[in-house]
Amino acid sequence: MGRLLAVSLARRGHAVHVLDAAADPQLAGGAARVAAAMLAPLAESAVTEPNVVAMGRYALPRWRTLCSELAAPVFFQQNGTLILWHRQDAREAIRFEALLRATVQRVPDLPAPHRVDADGLATVEPAVAGRFAHALFLPEEGQLDNRALLQALLATLQALGVPLHWGVAATLQTARAWQRDHPGGWVLDCRGLGARADWPEAVQPAPGPLRGVRGEVVRLYAPDVTLQRPTRLLHPRYPIYIAPKPDHHFVIGATEIESDDRSAASVRSTLELLSAAYAVHPGFAEARILELNTECRPTLPDNLPAIVERAPRLLQINGLYRHGFLIAPALCDAVLEYVADGSTTLAQRLGLTFQTAANCTSLTSVTSVP
Repeated sequence: MGRLLAVSLARRGHAVHVLDAAADPQLAGGAARVAAAMLAPLAESAVTEPNVVAMGRYALPRWRTLCSELAAPVFFQQNGTLILWHRQDAREAIRFEALLRATVQRVPDLPAPHRVDADGLATVEPAVAGRFAHALFLPEEGQLDNRALLQALLATLQALGVPLHWGVAATLQTARAWQRDHPGGWVLDCRGLGARADWPEAVQPAPGPLRGVRGEVVRLYAPDVTLQRPTRLLHPRYPIYIAPKPDHHFVIGATEIESDDRSAASVRSTLELLSAAYAVHPGFAEARILELNTECRPTLPDNLPAIVERAPRLLQINGLYRHGFLIAPALCDAVLEYVADGSTTLAQRLGLTFQTAANCTSLTSVTSVP
């Protein structure tokens, strides 16, 4: 979120400085570096609200434009999402399809899901033909390569001459002190969980507190697997996703644990992810495990994103939860609109919480990050 805003603002002629707590640029990014970066508003509607779906729908064409403008290439795909299930999970598939069709009724510009039989699967996704009798195909959904994107944004910032300050753990108080020395300057706080102490429950009307939600992700190299699009396997306990990246790399995940524990992945979660992947395609049996990652998503109580102007020209952008890549362009454009003319029209249209300084508690009551 921070890099995307920095590139956008620098291109509009603003003098931008980027401060990042990470000392190593190659490892910076936190949850954004670990994520699968699927752009699937309809698929995600089963676990989120219509406003997030609307933000995701808005963001899809924006991602295509944003990626094309960067200083390095970024894998971007819009081949749809495939939903699979085993025969014993047919009831779960009925429930899931009903949720999707209800979403299409509420967000009319979303393409409706298509039912696919065994013969249709041979055309849509030959890699799974013969192993599943039914599927749902969600057209126009997409994905991108999150790590390539982070690198391309960094390269673009460097090409634009934006100063990058690594290993700087800024607080709202230090940011406010900078503002006093630079009248008219803006501070955009995109620290994720690094801003947790600045989202206490007592600070109202800002939506707090901020918490971490743990996820576990496997990255594989599977030269025998040729999935052409993000694929999800329905299961009542652990529905998984498989996101194919360039060069036969795959990101597999599902777990969502209410914890800010960043310790190594558990045996149980790893076995479930790998077993489910093998059930989708036997070629995963000979895959090589490149990484087992855990990270925590920054999440607000309602699991929805929010932009809060904690003090004049000091915006906090947070709570993107599991939808960061899905909705980031929508939040970026809402911030750009507010910086340009003080308007929150886009945020209102998309149902994005955007609290301006006139309605927020003063910065003086906010505790700084240690």
